[in-house]
Amino acid sequence: MTGLLESYVGGRWVVPDGDTVPLANAITGDEVARFASAGLDAAAIIAHGREVGGPGLRQLTFHQRAGALKALGKLLMGRKDEFYPLSTATGATTRDSAIDIDGGIGTLLSYASKGTRELPNDTIYLDGATETLGRGGTFVGQHIYTTRPGVAVQINAFNFPVWGMLEKLAPAFLAGVPSIVKPAHQTAYLTELVFRAIIDSGLLPEGSVQLVCASPRGLLDHLDSQDTVVFTGSAATAAKLRTHPNVVEGGVRFNAEADSLNCSILGPDATPDTPEFDLYIKQLVAEITTKAGQKCTAIRRALVPEQQIDDVVAATAARLEKVVVGNPEVEGVRMGALASIAQREEVLRSLKSLTDAATLVSGDPDKFTVEGADARRGAFLPPLLLSAEDPTAAALHEVEAFGPVSTVIGYRSVDDAVALAARGRGSLVGSLVTSDPGVARAVVLGIAPYHGRILVLDRDDAKESTGHGSPLPTLVHGGPGRAGGGEELGGVRGVLHYMQRTAIQASPDMLTAITGRWTTGSARTRTEVHPFRKHLEELHVGDTIVGGPRTVSREDINHFAEFTGDTFYAHTNPEAAAQNPLFGGIVAHGYLVVSLAAGLFVEPNPGPVLANFGVDGLRFLTPVKAGDALTVTLTAKQITPRVSADYGEVRWDAVVTNQDQAPVATYDVLTLVAKLPADSHA
Repeated sequence: MTGLLESYVGGRWVVPDGDTVPLANAITGDEVARFASAGLDAAAIIAHGREVGGPGLRQLTFHQRAGALKALGKLLMGRKDEFYPLSTATGATTRDSAIDIDGGIGTLLSYASKGTRELPNDTIYLDGATETLGRGGTFVGQHIYTTRPGVAVQINAFNFPVWGMLEKLAPAFLAGVPSIVKPAHQTAYLTELVFRAIIDSGLLPEGSVQLVCASPRGLLDHLDSQDTVVFTGSAATAAKLRTHPNVVEGGVRFNAEADSLNCSILGPDATPDTPEFDLYIKQLVAEITTKAGQKCTAIRRALVPEQQIDDVVAATAARLEKVVVGNPEVEGVRMGALASIAQREEVLRSLKSLTDAATLVSGDPDKFTVEGADARRGAFLPPLLLSAEDPTAAALHEVEAFGPVSTVIGYRSVDDAVALAARGRGSLVGSLVTSDPGVARAVVLGIAPYHGRILVLDRDDAKESTGHGSPLPTLVHGGPGRAGGGEELGGVRGVLHYMQRTAIQASPDMLTAITGRWTTGSARTRTEVHPFRKHLEELHVGDTIVGGPRTVSREDINHFAEFTGDTFYAHTNPEAAAQNPLFGGIVAHGYLVVSLAAGLFVEPNPGPVLANFGVDGLRFLTPVKAGDALTVTLTAKQITPRVSADYGEVRWDAVVTNQDQAPVATYDVLTLVAKLPADSHA
């Protein structure tokens, strides 16, 4: 691949006039592409996202957006072999490329699944339960999330040109917010290739994604309080962006994921004769060599008991010496190059600061072998391991060499290890390798305030563990302090980051109309047709059936106890039950009450209701005794069609009351209900 990288903005591919910057193959030094150093019309790009992309996205439900992400993820996965060869030019091995490419596509698919399973087939998201604000129940509150009519400017780092783009794009798209992607220039050629596949697919609404392979000049100047900036990169650049007037005064949301001196702690119990010691060494070596150490989550500080420093250094060095550095296309090469010559020089400058406080014990940046490539033209470094002389030296906890570099630092006690970890002033991730539960609790509680994620690794979870340095779409990715103070991913949390949470205060009827979910106190609709005889499209929120009364007898209670084996004394022993301060005598089983309620509302004949797949929020409020008469009121609470199925989900509000109209049980019943047959729509 050679030529000038293009930007996709305003619905077309464009190239700005002006100077360009050559981008070199990290392995060979040859030119791969050129990057425009001039800027584009930032105001027009943002306007296109707001005026074209935003409306198109907002008219789609969460499920429709999730469907588009799923289709896109499948398409990209089918074409990933087209991306791997160009990924090699970034210095990546096949394993490195898989983390970037497959990991990014996997994040798309994960969010597609989350969107379908955990979000409604609607355009708003309800946050928590309804709050009662008045004694009479006519004034209630509900928190909701709605899509903000802005754009998400996503400024990405060079180390993950595919994953970095897709892990930001997925939650923003699912939230209904258009993305403007600004990749780091060093590896933008791979981002552009994948982005072309996205545009060519035609799966995403026009304007929902734009790509700026040019100077980002002016992008923040045209943002306002409805817009979001999501940044990954250095703490220095993050600090500069935070001072932009539109961030400081204009209300632009800013999320940063920046420098991070992540640590991994070897527990005092993990001596060389334990599986945990081996796990620690393997993980440390993997984090030094994967992506040539160019990961914001890599282990920079290896904290080990001071009496085990020599063992850790020896074991780690022995493994690192076997790592073959060179051209990833050569068989046996385990570590490729850094992304650029400039990045290698930056690592060497940081290494100089570190060697003022630590001794280089493995690897020599001036003398090492490179397989299948010219070390003078490629951006190569060997794996480098240092051993600290003074564990409190400032450089160890302040300087990040963003490459294949890690420092072994000794600690005296668990409390000392916690204190050393905290000296990093905030990290994306920390890990602890131990089989001692006491050590695990002490360390996790001690370092949690300084970390966004903590991995506790032992012999039990090792086989399934994704490792210290692997952010997962279901867990938040970010960290406090110098790590940026932001959060990305985290499942639905990542989606909600792009949305606005608002507290709505209204009457129950109004709240039902606004949210589309039936609210306690709202009007109910008694229909002649049993709700269970209605197909999904025929049901309406508020449709209600009342069943009962049904008198509970002592024989019912005895039979249920004998039949189920639930012979708890409150149901079977009159003397003991009478001493219970809550019951004062024999009471019916809670599950008997629920079973009897089902008998009062179920329509027994085959029909649109296909299955009951669960009960949520079950609470028993008033004891039921023999002679009590039960009535159940079942109301359609929420109707969620499934986009890719011939049925949907219906959530029913169930309230069981006694003869005094006192609630004895409340819960939600979850059913699957068939849609109308296709020919009935004709």
